[in-house]
Amino acid sequence: MSVTAPELETVSVDLGARSYDILVGHGALDQLGPRLAAMLKQSRVFVLTDANVEAAHRARVEAALSASGISSSWLALTPGEKTKSFSNLEAILDWLLEGGADRSDILVALGGGVIGDIAGLSASLMKRGMGFVQVPTTLLAQVDSSVGGKTAVNSPRGKNLIGAFYQPRLVIADTGLLETLPARELRAGYAEIVKYGLINDPAFFDWLEANGARVLALDAEAITYAVAVSCRAKAAIVAEDETEKGVRALLNLGHTFGHALEAANDYRPDLLHGEAVSIGMALAFRYGAATGITPPEDADRVTRVLEASGLQAAIPGRQGGAYTASELVRLMQQDKKASGGKVPLILARGIGQAYIHPDADLAAVEDFLRGETSEG
Repeated sequence: MSVTAPELETVSVDLGARSYDILVGHGALDQLGPRLAAMLKQSRVFVLTDANVEAAHRARVEAALSASGISSSWLALTPGEKTKSFSNLEAILDWLLEGGADRSDILVALGGGVIGDIAGLSASLMKRGMGFVQVPTTLLAQVDSSVGGKTAVNSPRGKNLIGAFYQPRLVIADTGLLETLPARELRAGYAEIVKYGLINDPAFFDWLEANGARVLALDAEAITYAVAVSCRAKAAIVAEDETEKGVRALLNLGHTFGHALEAANDYRPDLLHGEAVSIGMALAFRYGAATGITPPEDADRVTRVLEASGLQAAIPGRQGGAYTASELVRLMQQDKKASGGKVPLILARGIGQAYIHPDADLAAVEDFLRGETSEG
């Protein structure tokens, strides 16, 4: 790991009056207090986190806030995807109301994608909208879920089905916070970094193929570069299509397959979101190859690069047995964008050439998945 850190990178998300900055790099958390002080009418914030993140980072965050004269009220939830529930949404809103929060206050989301998603939805509902700031503590959240304003909780019928588009006021992506993450969590986040190369930046994919080990080792220069490039890629797409009526759907590369795997696994922690996305991206490229859309050599290369980073590229076993093609397709039909027996898939004509395939035939997808599961 490098001793000296590069300067902070600032990425702007251009949404007119609702534009905001993403600060990227080691030590970015030091900017939290001054940035918040400029936003607040009262010198206080509400911090939503989970128990693991609170134990690892509360002292440092409180110090960053108190240095700018800001007090904080904290709520720590149980870690895990199942935390994105209606019952927790209600508990957060009650905590904010009990604390006297109003629309001029700021809710700080300190954690991974789960905390960021439910915090953003809570902020959007609190008295019809209070401000919130993202301080993502996982690699996946820094490069994906903290940027763009997608907020949600899960339903028993599927992931992220109840939500809203609600943008943060600021994102602090301090890469130093990643040093407490287990290697498995880093790899899961790395899958989302690879996604940006696969969507429309083949040169970035080439760079990751050569430098992925440095990124995963948290080399200061490499991790800052990878996170900044990813954030710029997402910021450009969000600025063009904030509410996913067109090009923003490209960010779902790997997610339709991946969300089905997560739901079939009942969101258990033996399959992390980034791991499911990794498998989903490999499946999307292999499905493209099987249907003549994607060059087979590109599909093979994607599989190799993912596996070289320690990620999975094939459907694994699971607790209680194997996944089945019919089960996965049934769950894909519950995707919020599915209609009439067809589902939009993000496929690719090659690495860096992703496109929206609006009406994939689920019968053909099921035949393909039969060959990817133990049924094949």
